[in-house]
Amino acid sequence: MKAEDLMAKAVQAITSAKILLDAGDADGACNRDYYAMFDAARASLLASGYDVGKTHKGVLNAFSERLVKDGLFRKR
Repeated sequence: MKAEDLMAKAVQAITSAKILLDAGDADGACNRDYYAMFDAARASLLASGYDVGKTHKGVLNAFSERLVKDGLFRKR
């Protein structure tokens, strides 16, 4: 999978989250927002030449270790 494909998935998840929130489904919107962030993090890792990870914890750790600590993204 390419970084562009993962970012497209993230954008689609955000679009879905907006629809769900407008329909009054806050839990569903939170779920879609979570996956938007997850896929965007995977896209960032892949675009930077790193393994995208296979688990949610792996992606979180890789993003923190490789992109935040290296200064490509701010901690907050």
